[in-house]
Amino acid sequence: MNGRSAFLLAGLTAALLGTALAGGTDTARQQEGFLDVNGARIHYVSVGQGTPMLLLHGYPLSGELFARNRAALAAAGYRVITIDHRGYGQSTAPAGDPGSLQTYAKDALAVLDQLGVPRAIVGGMSMGGPIAFEMYRQAPQRFIGLILMGTVANPASLVEQSLWKGMAQKAVTFGPQSLAPELLKDMLTGETRLNRPADAAFLTNIIKQASVAANVAGAQVLATRPDALPTLKTITVPTLILEGLEDTVYPTEFSLKMQQNIPGSTLVIIPGAAHAAIFEKAAAANRAIITWAKNLR
Repeated sequence: MNGRSAFLLAGLTAALLGTALAGGTDTARQQEGFLDVNGARIHYVSVGQGTPMLLLHGYPLSGELFARNRAALAAAGYRVITIDHRGYGQSTAPAGDPGSLQTYAKDALAVLDQLGVPRAIVGGMSMGGPIAFEMYRQAPQRFIGLILMGTVANPASLVEQSLWKGMAQKAVTFGPQSLAPELLKDMLTGETRLNRPADAAFLTNIIKQASVAANVAGAQVLATRPDALPTLKTITVPTLILEGLEDTVYPTEFSLKMQQNIPGSTLVIIPGAAHAAIFEKAAAANRAIITWAKNLR
């Protein structure tokens, strides 16, 4: 971890624990609805006013992964937009196009278009990272900044490819809900699963909402994602990398490699958090994002 990363973790002061992080709903204007995008019907939530911040969820979750982030970030002066990728959460997809890396990226850009957002800070968690990289390849001019949360730039190894193919097969055979036990052991630390069962139940309910077709499509995206390391060297916008110290899906070594390849990027490692650090340790994640993004307008 570099000096700047240590500063972000150690220098989170009491001032940031005040109104900006409380996420008071009196100052946050919320919109929610559906947009017809590229043949799909995409559910979105927009909270707050100010610099747009689009947050992309991972597999096989929904925009509700960011339920603990929206209000706090909105209170700090951002318009926080979350979407459910096609087939996940409340979004639906046509049978002929359940999803692909290119389609997820085009969907997200089209949502920004329909909401009248020319540029945004774009954040991607897990599968949302490769989607954000694809968005950057397609339209780098749309980015104010980039947030990478528990994600990876490397292509999937042979072992990881087998894992995602197994997830897809299990969803087809036993239904989307069958994936929850497989995934929660990596999304949340053992301590959280033991002492905060409501957190596990919340994520389980999100996982259950995904369609079988979306589970298969998302698993295919993760198994076949391209090598994004060449893309990292082209990123010129400010970039924050958030990593849970106990992430076993994409451990800290992957985040360190991204930091080394994205010029000027900042790495924050969150103790006591696993793969879903943005949810499990939301207050720490919110502080890190607000500290990093305060000058991005």
